Amino acid sequence: MATFTLQRGSAPLLISLPHDGSFIPDDIAARMRPAARRAPDTDWHVGRLYEPLARALGASVLKPQLSRYVVDLNRPVDGHALYPGQRETGLVPLLGFDGEPLYQDGGEPDAAEIQQRVNDCWRPYHQAIAQELARLCAEHGRAVLWEGHSIRSRVPMLFEGRLPDFNLGTAAGASCTPALQARLQTCLESQSQFGFAVNGRFKGGYITRHYGTPATGVQAVQLELAQLNYMDEESFAYDEAKAPAVQDLIGRMLRTCLA
Repeated sequence: MATFTLQRGSAPLLISLPHDGSFIPDDIAARMRPAARRAPDTDWHVGRLYEPLARALGASVLKPQLSRYVVDLNRPVDGHALYPGQRETGLVPLLGFDGEPLYQDGGEPDAAEIQQRVNDCWRPYHQAIAQELARLCAEHGRAVLWEGHSIRSRVPMLFEGRLPDFNLGTAAGASCTPALQARLQTCLESQSQFGFAVNGRFKGGYITRHYGTPATGVQAVQLELAQLNYMDEESFAYDEAKAPAVQDLIGRMLRTCLA
C-alpha cells in the first residue's frame, strides 16, 4: 500500500499532517494490546479540518496512511529526545500517551523491524516533504511548512492540567521569522473564544525543527490543537457543531502565512 498521499497545490504552502493516519497493519496489530489497536493517540480528524482550507487556498497537503504507532514521522530517525528531561514517545513507540504498553509481552519490534519501518514509511514521507518544499521554492522563491497536529486536552504523562486550545510552536523562534511568528500571535490574540500558547509545552517536533530554515526561504510552524474543541475525546467522533469555529481560526492563520 501507499504509505502517504500528497495533493499538490499552487500556493507556497505545504500542510503536513504526520499523525493523521490510523491504520495499523494486521501483522503488527496482532502483537499489540487490544486498547492500542484503536490507535487512540491519532491526531483525529485533522485532515477533515485542513483539507477544505487547503483546497480554498491552493495549499499542498501531505498525510500518511499509517498510525504513528507503526513509526512516528515527527521524531528524529536517530531517536534523540525532542524535549530532554520530559517524558515523550519515540520513533517507534512502545508506550501510549496513557503510559501503558502498546504491545503484548514479547511482541515488541526488534531492531531489524524498526529499520524496515523507517525505510518503508519514515524515509518516503520525509523525501516527499523535501521534494515538495523544493518544488514550491523553485516556483515561488519561498515556502511555509505548516505542521497540523492535535491531542487530547489532558495527557498527564506529557503535561500537567489542561492543554491550551491552540498551541503554536516555532522551535522557540528558530523555525520561522520573528515577523511571521508575531503575525500569527496577533491572529490568536485577536479572538477570545480559544485560549492559546506560543512555544509552550509544544514548541514543534522534528519536522518543524528540521525543515524550518528561514535563511533558505523555508519557514515552518506547528499548531497543536486540544481535541475537545472539535471532537469527542472518548468516542473520537467529529463534532459538527464545534469544529467550524476551530476551522475558521486555522484558516485565518493559514491566510496570515500567505499574506
